[in-house]
Amino acid sequence: MRFILIDKIVALEPGRSLKAVKTVSLAEEYLADHFPSFPVLPGVLLLQGLIESASWLVRATERFAHSMILLEQAKNVRYKSFLPPGSQVEYLVDAEAIEPEVSNFSGTGTSAGQSIVEARFVLRHFNLVDRDPRMASIDAQIVQALKDRWRLLYPATD
Repeated sequence: MRFILIDKIVALEPGRSLKAVKTVSLAEEYLADHFPSFPVLPGVLLLQGLIESASWLVRATERFAHSMILLEQAKNVRYKSFLPPGSQVEYLVDAEAIEPEVSNFSGTGTSAGQSIVEARFVLRHFNLVDRDPRMASIDAQIVQALKDRWRLLYPATD
């Protein structure tokens, strides 16, 4: 993953919801190319923040059972405002269903009480070993790296 689009998980109800925050810094490299005279967090990265938040909810709910969690479908995505550097977005994702291979979510991103992004989306989760038995060690490495990042994002679990 090239960009990490959440800084901290601030609330978690496994199987139900997760709240995360991201502060946009002018130092983030994508802002140099995205409207250089009017830097804002690109809309696709706002959506990715919702997806990352939901992915962590899946991992927490399923106890890191899958190495891969990918966007399968996004629908009803609405961008409502811009997010400039110095702003903080709060992502709230609600699980409609978390099943063994697929999960459905609705999510919102707000900043200073103003809605920035809303979406409904579906995530697919699996392990690489399911497709190639030689990938078991890669799955284990990925899951360990995700657990290490989890401890940084949500220190309340320690």
